[in-house]
Amino acid sequence: MTTTNDTWQTATDVLVIGGGPAACWAAIHARAAGAEVILVDKGYCGTSGATAPAGTGVWYVAPDPAARARAKAGREALGGYLADHDWMDRVLEQTYVNMHRLATEGRYPFPVDPDTGQQIRTGVQGPEYMRRMRAWVRRSGVRILDHSPALELLVDAEGVVRGAAGYQRRDDRDYRIAAGAVVLASGGCAFLSRALGTNVDTGDGALMAAEVGANFSGMEFSNAYAIVPKGATVTKTAYYGYATFFHEDGRVLEGAGSTKGRSVIARTLLSEKVFAQLDRADAAVRAQMRLGQPNFFLPFDRRGIDPFTDRFEVDLLAEGTVRGTGGIDVVDDDCATTVPGLYAAGDAATRERICGGFTGGGSHNSAWAMSSGTWAGGGAARFALRSGRPAPLGLRGAGRAGLRPAAAASVPAADVLAAARSELIPFEKNYLRHGDRIRPALAALDTVWREATAGLRGVTGDERVRARQAAAITAVGRLMYRSALRRTETRGMNKRADYPGLDPAQHHHILSGGLDDVWTATAPVTGSGLAVAS
Repeated sequence: MTTTNDTWQTATDVLVIGGGPAACWAAIHARAAGAEVILVDKGYCGTSGATAPAGTGVWYVAPDPAARARAKAGREALGGYLADHDWMDRVLEQTYVNMHRLATEGRYPFPVDPDTGQQIRTGVQGPEYMRRMRAWVRRSGVRILDHSPALELLVDAEGVVRGAAGYQRRDDRDYRIAAGAVVLASGGCAFLSRALGTNVDTGDGALMAAEVGANFSGMEFSNAYAIVPKGATVTKTAYYGYATFFHEDGRVLEGAGSTKGRSVIARTLLSEKVFAQLDRADAAVRAQMRLGQPNFFLPFDRRGIDPFTDRFEVDLLAEGTVRGTGGIDVVDDDCATTVPGLYAAGDAATRERICGGFTGGGSHNSAWAMSSGTWAGGGAARFALRSGRPAPLGLRGAGRAGLRPAAAASVPAADVLAAARSELIPFEKNYLRHGDRIRPALAALDTVWREATAGLRGVTGDERVRARQAAAITAVGRLMYRSALRRTETRGMNKRADYPGLDPAQHHHILSGGLDDVWTATAPVTGSGLAVAS
């Protein structure tokens, strides 16, 4: 380790970018494969990200063929039949194995069924889960650098990803970490919507991946919105399955719901307030809800509202690719990307393989995080140990917008962010999709991107972090809307008012990529789950 020009430098076999469950599982498995591992997190590993502040179900199914067949069939139609059975089988099996390891090696205190004496492993409490994962990562010998956001990937002369550069907030210094391989497990992008736990999820990994030429898949399925009490941030939409929704004048809002009927709520919110009441939950369910998700009730308790007997105003918060299924494309069983040396896991990667075009909610996302993290960590370790560590001086930073502006003009990060969010947050643009609204929103984002590449910059470390977040949100939005325009049908989450039907000829994936010029292509849905651009 050396310090040159106030930049701290070091080298490792595998660098993991992120601090949520996918990053932790990747770090543990890379270390188990014999690699030296450093994990850098934008926040504090164990408390940052969407999993840490809440409970979540897990797509955990015992190895019974009939049960797993039912589990796979559960969301196939919702997802537009884009999921892959081979990948679903792999995730179900890996999740089953990992949950056992979490109970033993991870020391997670699963509750016990009093009737059977067996542990109940169908869910986890986020705070305890991530506390145990951090401890497990440290016991494994992984070095954790908290409050150290990665700002760009490092590549060698052949274009192989060989590390990352970033900023350490605690020490107020830059860092450069050379690595044999990198795992991007930095989470998805929720556009800084304030959804609980997502303020670190600003698409940083997507931007870095795009800068080195990685492909994306399913970015049209990135328009998730969650039901929340007005002014609150806790996004646990599953509980609204027990709700009745009402117009502002007290009439029942027909057709409104959580899994199906959320668009009814969105359309109604354009002209009036919407209210809800969890009046379909009986006493036993109410007790289970309070036990399972205690933070869901905090906004109500603070306001003196009983959500089971009182009506309360609701809103929709954007969750983007955190609850959507689009992300960096993975091209083999190790979750390698199209760029050598770069692997993707968790919400940063596409989840079409197991969810198709419709969000799997917390349970599928949790299973995908631990499974893809496992495979990406092991794959990165094998790649790194084969190729060796690179010489740090021979690496080039791939970052552009927000780091290396093309012109002398100065564009504030706050202006870029505000302009991008104005095209991505409103559900009349992003959720209630129509080509006549998507096209002008995309054109506006294209303009924002050109201005950002020309003049977006930061002097201090924190300014550069904010600049890169603004650039990342803009980049994700452009990939998302370009892909949505390419899919001229309603399939999965990509519901087009101008193309309301399912088109059998479009039973394919939409790949995308690029920065200044965003491209799209189609790829077949194959048994192996691999997508090749056409």
